Amino acid sequence: MTNAKRTLWCAPLAVMASAIALPAHAADDSAPGDDHRDDILITAQRQQQTIENAPSTRASIDAGTIARTVNAMNVEDVIKYLPSLIVRKRHIGDTQAPLATRTAGLGASARSLIYADGALLSALIGNNNTSASPRWSAVSPQEVTRIDVLYGPFSAAYPGNSIGAVVNITTRLPDQLEATATAGVSVQTYDLYGRRDTYPAYQAGLTIGDRFGPLAVFASYDHVTSHSQPISYVSGAPGNGVTGAVPDRNKLGQPIQILGAGGMEDQGQDRLKLKAALDLTRDIRLTYVGGLFLNRTNGSAESYLTATVTGLPVYPSSSFASGTYLTRQRHWSHALSLSGTGGGLDWQVIWTRYRFADDEQRTPTGSLPAALSGGAGNITRLDGTGWDTLDAKAAWSRGGNALSAGAHWDRFEIASNRYATADWIKGAAGALNQRSLGKTRTVALWVQDAWTILPAVTVTVGGRYESWHAYGGVNFSASPAVSTIQPSRSTARFSPKASLAWRPADRWKVTLSYGDAWRFPTVGELYQLVTSGTVGAVPNPNLKPEHARSEELALERVDSKGSFRLSLFNEIVTDALISQTGTLTLPGGGTLAANFVQNVDRTRARGVEFAFVRTDLIPRFDLSGSVTYADATTRADPGLPAAIGKLIPTVPRWKATALATWRPVDGVSLSAAARYSSRLYGSLDNSDVNGNTYQGFYKFFVVDLRAQFVVTKNYVLGLGVDNVNNDKYFLFHPFPQRSFHADLTVKL
Repeated sequence: MTNAKRTLWCAPLAVMASAIALPAHAADDSAPGDDHRDDILITAQRQQQTIENAPSTRASIDAGTIARTVNAMNVEDVIKYLPSLIVRKRHIGDTQAPLATRTAGLGASARSLIYADGALLSALIGNNNTSASPRWSAVSPQEVTRIDVLYGPFSAAYPGNSIGAVVNITTRLPDQLEATATAGVSVQTYDLYGRRDTYPAYQAGLTIGDRFGPLAVFASYDHVTSHSQPISYVSGAPGNGVTGAVPDRNKLGQPIQILGAGGMEDQGQDRLKLKAALDLTRDIRLTYVGGLFLNRTNGSAESYLTATVTGLPVYPSSSFASGTYLTRQRHWSHALSLSGTGGGLDWQVIWTRYRFADDEQRTPTGSLPAALSGGAGNITRLDGTGWDTLDAKAAWSRGGNALSAGAHWDRFEIASNRYATADWIKGAAGALNQRSLGKTRTVALWVQDAWTILPAVTVTVGGRYESWHAYGGVNFSASPAVSTIQPSRSTARFSPKASLAWRPADRWKVTLSYGDAWRFPTVGELYQLVTSGTVGAVPNPNLKPEHARSEELALERVDSKGSFRLSLFNEIVTDALISQTGTLTLPGGGTLAANFVQNVDRTRARGVEFAFVRTDLIPRFDLSGSVTYADATTRADPGLPAAIGKLIPTVPRWKATALATWRPVDGVSLSAAARYSSRLYGSLDNSDVNGNTYQGFYKFFVVDLRAQFVVTKNYVLGLGVDNVNNDKYFLFHPFPQRSFHADLTVKL
């Protein structure tokens, strides 16, 4: 390539590098009509942000900050120090890690949106912390260039699932030949109920990329092997002639006996990714991103009980079987986009697809220890579950005006079939004993106009019209007997948005924002039936969409060393969709103790959030942090009057983060971080008074340490400890205790 051509191709990457070099959490301080807006066709993600021109407050973190400050084995690790966010990650490699925000809890996965290069990773097939958790697994930490978090439903470009937050992940594109190899290890020391053990995890990643004239290609491979602590415990009556039961109290404060542990997961995961961008002309780019995720998980159980006569383990409860399973997954993701710019117009068309191509879980129905050798069981398959999205959007800018508009289409499908099998370990699928099928489809149009009416005042107004349809719902269960074709549903809603930004002085901005948001029920809430022994999940095809009215007043100061932001927020949700546990009547008759979703008449969450970033607060010392107070309570619920005035499930009153980094010499950085949450509750009426037990939700204070050493230009070593203070806490499941990390990155 000639020097002139290399200069032409390097120029956009140089601009991108300067954008990436912004401090972590830095606010986007550009205004509509800024002379530099035409520079933002550097990557698809930056152009997407330009088109959407979201007026929301935001926090960001870049690749350099991630490498210096986070012991990152999975991509969801990298946002854990951003304001108001909690990722419920139970262990390294966890596939069930939903995101909680300042007004939405750990079980409300459908109240946040996660994207990678414009492709949706949020599994909006449900609103829970299991199968509907985000597909973080589609991205490896080595790919990430930058992550931006937008708070609140204030942009018309996003659907009502943005009630909590929108997370935009940007991955890399090369300008020249580059390659990296990363290896990491983590060892957790775990001690609970008298059981002590160590649980290791290993991570290895490779990336390679190059540019060939107008074509840039980037590929990555990531492998994780992990061994988790128990994620469930078995309680009950130990019976006669046994020893080893551990006394405790359950979430209601009642005495119980802990008989053993379950869900100790041995995992092997692989991610393969290909990203290619072809500049068709100087102003038009075609981009493809494809990914493959493979997961193999073996869950095992351990009894604490031994027979006094033989000394052999005893398994008196059928619950040990529920903590024993085999999972195999093969998921594909695809994204194809065409984007361009010219004459003041930026535009993009993007199609994405995510498919559960092969998703199988095998579980025994017999009792342990006999079931460890095989025997009767179930095979649950989610093959065909997934989603498709299509977006066309554009932004036109001239002078002090930026007009954006777009059209959106999506389809979400759930296909869950459970079969009996004579051998749960290796046997073939037999008779169908449970089925859940269903689809939802949404078509939307949106428009948003940001108008600088005075040099210091910008008004942004917009709206989003959505037409939603749910159909194809089928439920079948052999025992208890259920056979139902569920009704179709259709409705349409309009969500207005408005924001006023005032810059009273250089570096200062005051923003007042309002946003309506309609969050339609997911296909899982409407149509997914799970019957498992005496506890399952019951769908409700008659659920109404939840309606959020959100407001925020934000005062912000941005300078060369970072930012300060103070936000006052208020959110009222009517017909809030909240999951609870109780006894329900099944479709077709019969009852079941089950998890179910109900419309709660009205909830309110109001509070204050303070966030700051200071680089070189003193020479070579960076400090960032946040404190959030949220008074999030149920205000009206005729079906459960005891819930009125109580905290919304899994939304704590207080959250706080702090991150300090000292760079004593070039090439060395030493970081300390802390995360805090006050007490959470899992039930609407806050009746789960004992939080620090299995199925309870407790407070936590976790301190993490990391040191990074740039040994040479091509070798970077990281050492760290997560939860160095060894806080032992539960968020329904027990969470990781003190864990030691080491990683080495080699660059070409």
